[in-house]
Amino acid sequence: MVKLGGAIRQIHLLESPVVENYITQYPIDGDNVVVKPRFVNSPPLEGCPTGGVVNPPLEGCPTGGVVNPPLEGCPTGGVALTTHPQNNASELDQTLMINQTQIKFAPILELPYNPNLKQRAKELRQARNLPEVLFWMQVTKGGFHKIDFDRQRVIGNFIVDFYIKKLGLVIEIDGSSHDGKEEYDEQREEYLISLGLKVYRIQVDDVMKQMNNVLVGLENYIIENYGVLGN
Repeated sequence: MVKLGGAIRQIHLLESPVVENYITQYPIDGDNVVVKPRFVNSPPLEGCPTGGVVNPPLEGCPTGGVVNPPLEGCPTGGVALTTHPQNNASELDQTLMINQTQIKFAPILELPYNPNLKQRAKELRQARNLPEVLFWMQVTKGGFHKIDFDRQRVIGNFIVDFYIKKLGLVIEIDGSSHDGKEEYDEQREEYLISLGLKVYRIQVDDVMKQMNNVLVGLENYIIENYGVLGN
């Protein structure tokens, strides 16, 4: 019984490798309707390597990839633009309540997706970064106002820490790993915003020392940016 209890505890804390043994594979978000990805290549820019689009140009970028803005390592294989059927547009009319305020869903129905980053996203989930795990434990399985969060979500040529698809909201947890990468982070954020997404940043120290304030801050941000006036 002790051994079984320990195994259950590891699963609950997302520390057991069992949680990564998926019986199904869903490389992109969607519903129960099977759709064919549409691959998009913009016209090459002057000086751009053969077969790809680089904006801004990335020195040494291998051919065949799409980078906008560039990802460190510039993966090949292109970016698939995943398109949801139009009947999913009804999601735009769905709402929820946070602290007696009506929240309007604002899902982005089309997002670029680089399938070459799928394995990397899985590795990041398995890395069990402590601040991310602690935040995940607060919001997973509808723990935060029954809102669905994606962890280590691939968007274009980037992997974001957390993503709320029905709000089009990216959540990044910033720590020392971002030091010296201000320009890269700025390009990354500009790209996400260009897709119609919003980006909310949380500091690692806040996650580690004042989780309640982190959750209240996220509530206030959602109310301010998605709250329906007059409620």
